[in-house]
Formats: sequence, C-alpha cells, structure tokens
Amino acid sequence: MSEDNWTGFSRRALLGIFAATTVVAAPHYANAFSLRRGAGQFRRLRLYSGRTGERLQITYWIDGDYIPEALTDINRFFRDWRDNRIHRIDTRTLDLMAAAHRMLDIDEPYMLLSGYRSPQTNAMLRRRSRNVARNSRHTIGQAADVRVRNRTVNQIARAASVTNAGGVGRYSRSNFVHMDCGPVRNWGA
Repeated sequence: MSEDNWTGFSRRALLGIFAATTVVAAPHYANAFSLRRGAGQFRRLRLYSGRTGERLQITYWIDGDYIPEALTDINRFFRDWRDNRIHRIDTRTLDLMAAAHRMLDIDEPYMLLSGYRSPQTNAMLRRRSRNVARNSRHTIGQAADVRVRNRTVNQIARAASVTNAGGVGRYSRSNFVHMDCGPVRNWGA
C-alpha cells in the first residue's frame, strides 16, 4: 500500500477534506479573498433553477484543476431553458459566482434566473425590455443572473464586487444580481 493511499483516500481527496475543514473553521473574514489569490483548494457551486426546478450542488475545481464532468453538468444546468440550447459557460464566471457565494457565508443556493441565452432568446428579450444588451455576455456563456432568498441585492452585489473579477449589475426592482467575467465594472441600484 502506498503512502499516498494508506487511509483509503487519495492525496487529492485528503487535500479536499482538509480544505473543507479549514473553510468551516476559519473566521468569516477569511472568506474575503480575491480571485487573483485563488479560491482555496476547491471551488463549488450550489444552484437552484426556478424555471426548471433543477438543483445542482457541485465541486467543479479541485487543487488547481477544473473537473470536465462537473463543467459538463454546469453547462447543462445553465442552458437556455426556453429552447434547451447548451453552451460552454466561462469558468471565470463560475469562479466569480463561487467566490461571492463564499463571501456571503451561506449554505443557501443561488437561484439562477438566467445563464446562457441563445441569440434568438436574447433578441426576443430585447424586444420586451430596454434593459437587455444587444451583445449580452449571456449569449457567449459569460454571465449569470442570480438571487439568494436570504440576502439583499446590495449584499450579493457587494460580495461579487469585492472579488474585482468582472461586471456586477444590481437590479433591485427585479431582485437579482448580474455577474459576468467581462471588464470590472458596476452598475444599477
């Protein structure tokens, strides 16, 4: 039996367990990290879709490596629910969402309102609202609109903004926050 596997766990699994224990034991302010400094030994998302009723709780990055099978599941979850089109979701957006969720220090999942949008869906939404961008990052898999029942729009947006990793839009009237991996910028009230 090798030293790396003497407990029945792989070295990677033990690192994940250690990282989880460290996160649970750390003070709240330890969650205030920048994506440039990394998100720890693992990254995960907890999501719920109000449109489809699906739930996803998934670790998608461990010890410096994205997990292809997890990304496939995330891409499917983020699909355009109107026409079931699936697109690759940019991992930078996932990292921003995971970092903000950690900062919020909650177990409650994000409710995903909009992930990937096909160009046809985006055009339809633009006809209905002036708040939908013509070249939305949703159409290239680089954005997500989310809410959390027990946190305000301002709390979620502040957590996302602290990561300094992309665009953060506040939509208080509609009770959601837009996060994307584009240039760092903030908008809305």
